[in-house]
Formats: sequence, C-alpha cells, structure tokens
Amino acid sequence: MVPQTTTRLISLILRNAFLCVLFFCAACQNDIAIVERISFQEDAPTESTKDLVMTYAEAGYARVEIHAALAETYRNGSQITQIKDSLKVYFFNEKGAIVSTLSARYGQINYATGELMVKDSVRLYNLQKKQTLETEALFWNQKDSSIFTKSAVIVRSPKGKLFGKGIRTKQDFSNYVLLEPVGSWQLEKNQTIQ
Repeated sequence: MVPQTTTRLISLILRNAFLCVLFFCAACQNDIAIVERISFQEDAPTESTKDLVMTYAEAGYARVEIHAALAETYRNGSQITQIKDSLKVYFFNEKGAIVSTLSARYGQINYATGELMVKDSVRLYNLQKKQTLETEALFWNQKDSSIFTKSAVIVRSPKGKLFGKGIRTKQDFSNYVLLEPVGSWQLEKNQTIQ
C-alpha cells in the first residue's frame, strides 16, 4: 500500500503539470491579423529562387531551358515570374541540340499568356548561321515558338549587318521577317531577298 503523503505528492505534481500545460496552450495563441501585419507585405514575392533552371519539354524532350540568377514569382491575381540579374535561354531542336540562345539582363514570364518578355541588352544568337539579333526588348511566345519585337533591332552576320524597326522569327532564328529594314547584305549566287 502506498503511503498517503506519496499519493498527495503525485496528485499535486499531476495537477501542477496539467495547469502548466493549460497555461502554455493559452499563452501560445497568436492573433493572425497581428502576425500578417508584421510578416506579410502585399507587394512581396510568394517565391524567390536563386540559380533557377526551368525546362519546357514536348513529347519528353527539352525544347527550351531558362537559366536565371534570381527569379521572384508573384501570385496576386496573375502568376508572373520576374527574372533579375541576368538570364540565358537555350532553344533546342527535335534532336536535343542547342540551335539558338537568348540572353538579357531582365525577364518576365507570364504563365497565363505563355509569354516571356526580356529587356535590357537582349541578344538572340543562331549557332549554325553565326548571326546575332540585338535589341532592347523582345517577346517569346511558348504556344507557337515565335519571337517578336517592335523595338529597333540590329542583325549581325558574317554576310553583313541589317537594321530594322522590329522583327518576327521562330525561336531558332533561322529565318526572320525584318520590319522596315535598312543596311547591306552579301547575297549568294541565285539568292533572292523576299
């Protein structure tokens, strides 16, 4: 048989432990409005990623790969990712080889429209033709793989240099339509400009 003093001591310890648990449970409640006021900023990104690599694939093969130093995603109404501190985009052919690259200092991906807008020191380069497109801003449309701008452009190639007030091309930059072209270009025998 347990002595009565021991029983009272155990009872006292259990009661105090229960009161401590109740106290801590009541003391740990936070007012959600106060927490949001302290920790939530309306214009802050919902996600922030360093050294982002994003791959768009079709039929299991990579078609486009975006590399970014810093990406911030905002989900307030529309889902937009802002790419800061430079980005590089690799465009692949059906065999998985890189056919062209796009680089800029800033970009913005709009997931609702499927568009990537890049600006500031924009360069699109076709590896096979060794031609470069330079402009200040352009758009890539994921749905039809097109690239376009209405900004002033310069196309440099071993065959010459062209200027224009806009361009439309596919992401591989193999053929293009230059809007309001000016410049000189070396044509091969029997080659025509359309």
